[in-house]
Amino acid sequence: MATLDEPFAVGDLQVRNRIAMAPMTRMQSPGGVPGPEVADYYARRARNGVGLIFTEGTYVGRPQAAEHEGVPHFHGEQALAGWQEVARRVREAGGRIIPQLWHTGLTRGDLDPPAEGPSGIGLDGAPHGVAMTRQDLDAVIAAFAEGAAHAERLGFDGVELHGAHGYLIDSFLWERTNRRTDGYGGDPASRARFAAEIVQAVRAAVSPGFPVFFRFSQWKVGHYDARIAENPDELAALLGPLAEAGVDVFHASTRRYWLPEFEGSDLNLAGWARKLTGKPSVTVGSVGQAQQFGDGGGLAEGYTTESSVTGIEELRERLARDEFDLVAVGRTLLSNPDWADKALRNDLTDIAPYDPAVLATLS
Repeated sequence: MATLDEPFAVGDLQVRNRIAMAPMTRMQSPGGVPGPEVADYYARRARNGVGLIFTEGTYVGRPQAAEHEGVPHFHGEQALAGWQEVARRVREAGGRIIPQLWHTGLTRGDLDPPAEGPSGIGLDGAPHGVAMTRQDLDAVIAAFAEGAAHAERLGFDGVELHGAHGYLIDSFLWERTNRRTDGYGGDPASRARFAAEIVQAVRAAVSPGFPVFFRFSQWKVGHYDARIAENPDELAALLGPLAEAGVDVFHASTRRYWLPEFEGSDLNLAGWARKLTGKPSVTVGSVGQAQQFGDGGGLAEGYTTESSVTGIEELRERLARDEFDLVAVGRTLLSNPDWADKALRNDLTDIAPYDPAVLATLS
């Protein structure tokens, strides 16, 4: 009967409780370098009870990976020095921290160099960017492996690969954007090949006890009805090669954690990932919030109250029956840095509603 305050362990990672901070892009790192404000921002959550922090997405060392100014890099001497200080501050505050390594892929705009993806087809199905060559694939694989090695050297507690939301790794998993015929496209196992090769390279670049998390999703940026798997068999065919390649934990990104993923079962996406792979999983999606993420906002499916703050009784019940292992919290932690402490005390009577104005600062 897992509870929020129960410790969690995988590999050499020991987390004091089951609450994680979800990765959220903040664009507050000028020149790609996280400064003291970024360290304060993450350490504040760790001091207030968050067990594990997933950093915002950080760009790997590939020119095509980056798009927006202010998003931190995970390469280069200055950026890495900044991240080392962030990790030190979070661990000093009692938390554990994992960087999320990111390549934007097809979401990159009309920039030079152009966006890259499996087939030169954008998320809307129209031509966009360039199809990656074997040389391109190898360079990206090496960039992710190098980032993972940096993470271990700098004192982080693991690494997460961003394979969700239509970004580069995910664009290989999705049939709409992956039309390749060279062994990296076609059936689900072939579409998973590029991701599996990244995982293998990352696994080889770090020590055996350094855990590798993999974030995946059905939905994509601007395409909330997208699906990489229509049923459990298709999902197993995609995730199986990743588990075999060395993923230790699957982080299933959904917009509402309480919704079942497939017909005939109450399991959410994290629950299915755990069941199909035998690996621990992380759930995420509007924890503590009735207002849905993206797609115009509005009241999330399953809620009939206009209150924007919700309890977490169902979340506790699902955790207790081992549907998933960790709970990642996003927007709620932006407006309430002390939410984890309150949740652990089972006292959520004084929670501020999420206010988009908090995005302007690192409060």
